[in-house]
Amino acid sequence: METNTREKHEQIQYIEFLTQDIPRIRQFYTESFGWIFKDYGPNYCAFEGDFVDGGFTTGTPVKGSILVILYSESIEATRAKVLAAGGAIVKDIFEFPGGRRFHFLDPDQNELSVWGR
Repeated sequence: METNTREKHEQIQYIEFLTQDIPRIRQFYTESFGWIFKDYGPNYCAFEGDFVDGGFTTGTPVKGSILVILYSESIEATRAKVLAAGGAIVKDIFEFPGGRRFHFLDPDQNELSVWGR
């Protein structure tokens, strides 16, 4: 049996967000992080990454307790791209043991974080 190297036992493989506007959210993540999307009808689009895949489906986002954290080799440059794409910084760059990070809201008010060294 062939093993898919993207699938790792008991590891996060897919995350799904709610959005009220798929074209707007796709544009935001494309501009901020270079994500590539594939549409599956008017109410769903998926993205594929090296370490995790995900998607956006239509619905009203609810601020939850799960925080998605992305890595950046240049945290200041990523912060600038998030702002230029229309994101809002809710916790500016701060230091923690092992690196630095910031938190932002995407256009649907989902809170995510970016960390780097």
